[in-house]
Amino acid sequence: MSTNTEETRQPLTEHLDELRRRLIRALIALGIGTGLCYNFAERIYSALLSPLTAALPADSHLIFTELTEAFLTYFKMSLWGGFVLASPVIFYQAWRFVSPGLYLKERKLFLVFAAWSTIGFLAGMTFAYFVAVPAILSFFLTFGRSVVIPMPSMRDSLSIVLRLLFIFGVMFELPLVLFLAGRGGIVTPEFLRKWRKGAVLGAFLLAAVLTPPDAVSQIMIAFPLYALFEIGILLCALGARRRASTLPGSPA
Repeated sequence: MSTNTEETRQPLTEHLDELRRRLIRALIALGIGTGLCYNFAERIYSALLSPLTAALPADSHLIFTELTEAFLTYFKMSLWGGFVLASPVIFYQAWRFVSPGLYLKERKLFLVFAAWSTIGFLAGMTFAYFVAVPAILSFFLTFGRSVVIPMPSMRDSLSIVLRLLFIFGVMFELPLVLFLAGRGGIVTPEFLRKWRKGAVLGAFLLAAVLTPPDAVSQIMIAFPLYALFEIGILLCALGARRRASTLPGSPA
């Protein structure tokens, strides 16, 4: 009886030990990445907030109003930067932990999904940093200049920039999401084509909310957003065709 119990518990114990080793290695990588980023915290912060500082009036600058605000802001930014630097190691450790339990086809799908989701997220962040964030921050800074001088808090400014980068990174995952929806039979390309006008309206409404009230800025935001929808339609159709080819009775 005791032998059977030991045999059933041993695999779980091995899995827990493996998980612990992978987590320790991932945390070490995160700590090293965070330390490296904190060593260059001021330069990284200056680069991240350059769209804001470039739009500030000549008599304005970033401030901090609490004694711990600068330290905590740099630490928060370094932690995020450390995660970005350590992400290859973290992904590798996660992959080594889950891959033995996956079939070969599932491994390929997982790697393809991880690669394309990473590319889409980075593309969204790049678009936000160079296009969307400068337009949005410039719009916010137009308020009150005739009455008060804007003196943004360094903590709140970092939070806004990071939030915008994250939001646009997620938005650029739309084509991949629509491909998976088409692959799973949740959405059809015909349904998406019927909503083209609604997608155009939604893209311009979102651009009008996020950007200053000028046509150039709105087009700069709305056009890429709608382009993502069109790319998503193509990928949805591709996913639907692949799903149809795997159904029973489909031609080889």
